[in-house]
Amino acid sequence: MNEYILIFRHENATAKVSPEQMQQWMQQQMEWVNSIVAQNKFVSGTGLLFDNAKVVHHDKTVTNGPFGELKETLGGYVIVKAESAEEAAEFAKGTPILQGEGNTVEVRQILTH
Repeated sequence: MNEYILIFRHENATAKVSPEQMQQWMQQQMEWVNSIVAQNKFVSGTGLLFDNAKVVHHDKTVTNGPFGELKETLGGYVIVKAESAEEAAEFAKGTPILQGEGNTVEVRQILTH
């Protein structure tokens, strides 16, 4: 069995969300993660904060970000155990992140040595 990372990309991550909407989304996300845990296929995962984010460029300059210059922003990730990329993609289909128009989940196998 391999490990896959499900990378959450938010198209409009800077949009204002009410505390009630955020609470509802967090509850849905926890239910989704718990469904993967129940199958013994959850490895790890977390959300990523946007406050105090930095981008280090190829010329070693550091800017605040990612803001404005990107169409989409990484919002977090989950690592799952799966038999194939197709099975991992089936897990990804269940995340409430996909309720946001334009949001995506990238599925990538994790390299093991």
